Amino acid sequence: MPKVAVLKGGLSAEREVSLNTGAQVAAGLAAAGFRVAEIDAADRDFIDQILSEAPDVVFICLHGRFGEDGTVQGLLELLGVPYVGSGVLASALAMDKVISKQLLKQANIPTADFLALRRDEPVDVVAISEALGVKTVVKPANEGSAIGITISHEPDELSAAVERAFLFDDRVLVEGFVSGTEVTVGVLGNDEPKALPTLEIVSEHEFFDYESKYVPGLSRHIVPARISSEADAECQRLAIEVHRLFGCKGMSRADMIVTTEGQVFVLETNTIPGMTSTSLYPDAARAAGIEFPQLCANLIELALEGKED
Repeated sequence: MPKVAVLKGGLSAEREVSLNTGAQVAAGLAAAGFRVAEIDAADRDFIDQILSEAPDVVFICLHGRFGEDGTVQGLLELLGVPYVGSGVLASALAMDKVISKQLLKQANIPTADFLALRRDEPVDVVAISEALGVKTVVKPANEGSAIGITISHEPDELSAAVERAFLFDDRVLVEGFVSGTEVTVGVLGNDEPKALPTLEIVSEHEFFDYESKYVPGLSRHIVPARISSEADAECQRLAIEVHRLFGCKGMSRADMIVTTEGQVFVLETNTIPGMTSTSLYPDAARAAGIEFPQLCANLIELALEGKED
């Protein structure tokens, strides 16, 4: 069996999530019969550790900056080590919420109206509210796990929400709020990707924030999602289209909103979905009959697809 280095931890704001994902993946790989070495990317010598372990493939379990944004993918390309998931370009594009939205819009994929703000530019909350509506969602351009995200209910709240988002990034995305059922669709595959069952997210909070994602009991995952068959088919179609648009490999997970009228809006796609015990992607895979060890094995197979022995 191939030897797999699980690269986890790292230095981003999502370090704890990454450690949890890494631990789950390492256990899943071991259960599937792989030889596993765990490496924390926060260690100063983690590159030496990769070279010393000489793995056949690296399973990247790094969420957020320096892991999901193409940087570690570029490093592994230079080292000549195959890895699970998307390459440099797809990772970088999907991580940047502003560029992601621009790509979605250019490809005529339905997405919420948005504006991009820069730290050195004045913020006109009245103009933003007129353009996007009174209720908005404010996000740092390059954070995951809902870190730094705020829902602003009125213009008076918008300034504080933008200021908070700027604590995490020099660029901020402001979206018009879309009301509806929050769903997500995982995608598995390279050149012929398949969509996993559409999963509905019911959060105890106003939106699927950091605590809702990772604290047991604060959210429910409902499969199949309680939406029409037509909306479900559209979610599946769009998830695959977005996977291909960004050039994703192995896996991705597209987050969407389905309105009461059945219209689907794509919010973003994730190239390294969480793999913790409360994560969405493994739940969707289980609903498709793929248990976690098999999911990990499938991703290793996809990473090595087309590679020479």
